[in-house]
Amino acid sequence: MSDDLTNIEQDSAQVLPRHIAVVMDGNGRWANKRHLPRIAGHKAGVTATRKIVENCAKNKIESLTIFAFSSENWNRPEAEVSSLMALFVSTISAEVKKLHKKNVCVKFIGDRSRFSDKLQSSINESEQLTEGNTGLHLNIAANYGGRWDIVNACKSLINKVKNNEVSIQELDEDLFDSFVSLNDHAPPDLFIRTGGERRISNFLIWQLAYTELYFVDTLWPDFSDEHFESALSWFAGRQRRFGKTGQQIMNEQLPEKLKSI
Repeated sequence: MSDDLTNIEQDSAQVLPRHIAVVMDGNGRWANKRHLPRIAGHKAGVTATRKIVENCAKNKIESLTIFAFSSENWNRPEAEVSSLMALFVSTISAEVKKLHKKNVCVKFIGDRSRFSDKLQSSINESEQLTEGNTGLHLNIAANYGGRWDIVNACKSLINKVKNNEVSIQELDEDLFDSFVSLNDHAPPDLFIRTGGERRISNFLIWQLAYTELYFVDTLWPDFSDEHFESALSWFAGRQRRFGKTGQQIMNEQLPEKLKSI
């Protein structure tokens, strides 16, 4: 019995999330601590983003969704927003071909209508270039908000009802889920937020219903391979019950030969 239980514990330590969502917080504070302009922190954050993409690909994670620019970020100083938009364009241009060579599929979620024509063109080109790739799915949330996502889904659903394509009687959680962003992905298993804040900040409100929430004080540019491994280890130690009892979950993990004992 003890050997079998040991095997269960070893198996649980190897559990990896299928889908990771990340709020990359702390770029500005990282720059301020070094008496640098805030955009320097955002540039340093690109390096940390590159690392986590590589780590997810290495660990065979199916999907990674990163919060690049929220709908509330437009409220930042105009100079910072302009710098962020320029960095956004240059980063896409510099990174997308590398991602394509690594078989990464890139997708953007959010309302891209407010972006410049140049940025929208870069977004569309990156999606078209990588849409056939079968490796890591990298989802970039840009001008995205969880409330916007839900309202947008409601509008789409209402239009379907008005056009007699869907009836109110058919509406349930599964149907509604088909109208929100990332409906073609498994829900996030693990949410990581750096920078010390303990909130989701209007990110993937619908999708995070049963996600394990991992918060770390480390500022995003300092988020290393070791920090990522710590997050994975923490996740592996979680017991995900989804409304069941802990004993039910343990019974489900027992080898068949032990269930009859």
